Amino acid sequence: MPASLAVLLDAVERIAQQAGEAIMRVYAREFSVEVKEDDSPLTEADKAAHEVIVEALKALSGAIPILSEEDIAGFPGPDDKGRYWLVDPLDGTKEFIKRNDEFTVNIALIEHGKPVLGVVVAPALKLTYLAAQGVGAFKIDANGKRTPIRAAGRPAADARWRVMGSRSHASPDLAAWLDTLGEHDLVPMGSSLKFCLIAEGRADVYPRLGPTCLWDTGAAQAVVEQAGGRVETLSGEALSYATPERHLNPHFVVWGHQP
Repeated sequence: MPASLAVLLDAVERIAQQAGEAIMRVYAREFSVEVKEDDSPLTEADKAAHEVIVEALKALSGAIPILSEEDIAGFPGPDDKGRYWLVDPLDGTKEFIKRNDEFTVNIALIEHGKPVLGVVVAPALKLTYLAAQGVGAFKIDANGKRTPIRAAGRPAADARWRVMGSRSHASPDLAAWLDTLGEHDLVPMGSSLKFCLIAEGRADVYPRLGPTCLWDTGAAQAVVEQAGGRVETLSGEALSYATPERHLNPHFVVWGHQP
């Protein structure tokens, strides 16, 4: 399985890069913004990336169903092996509209409720994070150099926690949660990049006490877990993707260390 996942990981990384290129073509010019039924924004870039990814994934593994944020109704459910692709063609659309570069392409492979492969591409920052079960977690920098990454582990008793926070989704419960954590520095950032900084050891924890959907987290969770971190609900269970008909995640915390 690891060998086949390694080959698949490289193929999915190329697909995510192609989607990123489609996004950047829109980013380089003026673009229109629509509002979806849930009041979230939608741009030409979301649509273009979705089309690139879906077409390429079908060519790569047509038997595996695809759940994309931009075509929820078209998802038939997992296959008989419990597999499906989980896609956010443009995570951080608000950051894209603000032009602050903190947006990503997210593609994950789910098996029996667990993300076993994930690719996160930040096209404006020229960064890529990718991981697969049994293969490891990696970062590709702006020069194309691919290196293994590892979460930092639990901070020393006298260290300040490095906390990631959402740039566009403030939570009234966050301050109370942080009070229980102890001394900390809070760094705001958009999209699934918050997970990735934990995976590469540049941050320690990311509490998300606000709404997210499955496609916001699946790919980056794979990266964090293969880098030695964990993503769990407030009750201490691993964040699961076993019931994709329920799109909303519970509140969760991303940790850069094991219990």
